[in-house]
Amino acid sequence: MNNLKDFNLKVNLFGYELKNPVIPASGTFGFGYEFADVYDINCLGSISLKGTTLNERYGNPLPRVAECPVGMLNSIGLQNKGVDKVISEEIEKLKKVYDGKVIANVGGHSVDEYVEVVRRFNACDKVFAIELNISCPNVKGGGMAFGTNPSVAENLVKAVKAVSQKPIMVKLSPNVTSISEMAKAVEGAGADGISLINTLVGMRIDLATRKPILAVGSGGYSGRGVFPVALKMVNDVYKAVSVPVVGMGGITSAREAVEMMMAGATAVMVGTENLVNPYASQQIINDLPTVLDELNVKDINEIIGSVK
Repeated sequence: MNNLKDFNLKVNLFGYELKNPVIPASGTFGFGYEFADVYDINCLGSISLKGTTLNERYGNPLPRVAECPVGMLNSIGLQNKGVDKVISEEIEKLKKVYDGKVIANVGGHSVDEYVEVVRRFNACDKVFAIELNISCPNVKGGGMAFGTNPSVAENLVKAVKAVSQKPIMVKLSPNVTSISEMAKAVEGAGADGISLINTLVGMRIDLATRKPILAVGSGGYSGRGVFPVALKMVNDVYKAVSVPVVGMGGITSAREAVEMMMAGATAVMVGTENLVNPYASQQIINDLPTVLDELNVKDINEIIGSVK
């Protein structure tokens, strides 16, 4: 086993230094402290917190999770306590077990709601960046409604940038004709970074009832099966914009994390694999030196965007 100290795993995202590029993705790691009993989460580069809205949300009706052969469908619907309790309760719990700063994932049904949630996070020192979720496929009246129209996304980003005191990273939907055009639109509106991909849209059917398994009919497909799609889209966006890109979508190993970084990602988010294997993010971090050693690379920054 290689010594982590022999390799530079640090990356810089919006001026904040992450000890490594591995970040659990929003919605797959709770508010972080839930995993502190599993392993020391201080090994993580950062954490993207569970999606947060202005007011408390129960989310979609049950059932809202369905298994797939190489992944899963979800239609959780941004269940959370609302921004004020997320800051006063959830982040306070996280502070007790995690020393680093985190990324707040923000959702909403209107521009005004996004703006107000972002404004309230301004005073939260634990948060170093905001991830705007404009790409959630299972929230009616919001989410992906903002993420499939470049001009709508552009207007949202401009409104949020006008009030935010923190860097804004926009999470893009793969369910568009051209993700590069979406990326250029939000960059032009002032986005400091882009994360992708959020889930693809999918469904499963119960053969006995002939009804969709998910109560709302369809949901977001994530997991191992989406990795090649995510990799291509990350590379497309990396070529199209000059702001940092954070890549996600089906990452399960250090080799895939490196592959995603070669495609252009400054950092990577690990999502569904955390639900399959609670130790996934920790194992990926521990295995990164082995992969870098095979590549004769000592500084992980050398591989970012290195695909030929």
